[in-house]
Amino acid sequence: MGWLSAGDGYEVALVEGRVAARSTSGRAAGRQLKSLPKALRDHPEVDRLRRFAEWLDRHAVACAAQVDTWMVSSLPVPTGLLARVWPDEAWQAALRDLAVVGDDPDEVGFLRDADGSGELRVVNLDGETVRLSPRTVTLPHPVLLPDLDDLREFAAELGITQRVEQIHRATWRKPDDLADKATEVQEFAGGAYASRFGLAARATALGYRVSGGYATCRVRDGARTAEAAVWIGEPYWDGDTETGALSWSDEDGRSIGLAEVGPVAWSEGMRMAAALYAGRVVEEGKSA
Repeated sequence: MGWLSAGDGYEVALVEGRVAARSTSGRAAGRQLKSLPKALRDHPEVDRLRRFAEWLDRHAVACAAQVDTWMVSSLPVPTGLLARVWPDEAWQAALRDLAVVGDDPDEVGFLRDADGSGELRVVNLDGETVRLSPRTVTLPHPVLLPDLDDLREFAAELGITQRVEQIHRATWRKPDDLADKATEVQEFAGGAYASRFGLAARATALGYRVSGGYATCRVRDGARTAEAAVWIGEPYWDGDTETGALSWSDEDGRSIGLAEVGPVAWSEGMRMAAALYAGRVVEEGKSA
């Protein structure tokens, strides 16, 4: 974005997400000022840039949230769509370096570019940059990625960082020895909080929905949608509380047995329960 005239002797622009000013006259002409002059603080151009910066922040958050939804659900995304949004810096930041899978489910690569023709440029696990042109790609949930530890090691060698947490996302594998009729996981129950409000606030801050007495997380796992839920206490209770059991239900609210919970729904439910348990009150002298 270029510099805009703002009153006599000044220009303003967005620089690294904030409004900056520079002088257009005198010995300091063309030099960016360390702070915004008092005379410009209420200028219409400055106000317009501030509101634009706020919109850009909201846009970046929305892009990352959408990409996170694609990844958690492992939904197929048209490559043409990726090409259309790629020139947008916020979309590009959310998508760049995510692990993607095209027509061959065993070929994983890190996304580096998407051009107007719908062709993707990825770095494969041999360290080679290759071009792919599948009709759709998936951004797999990490629990579905084969050889995840090797993928993480390779990403570290390449210095890859991801705006949307994928390959370094905490994952849980479902045990093979679950009881046939079991419907609850107690592993992260009993996390004490000084107030129900504090526990609900932590759930909300982590991006989870609070409904009634539960913190919930809805996940599309293959062709099925499941909702993980952790009991956090009665809605209007203002005293101390603690995390309860973790369970899953289907779209109609029916309980899902643990043996029937899909791998992504299991991992995301456990991730939520662990994150809520981690914020508990820890007695002095005990390990967190």
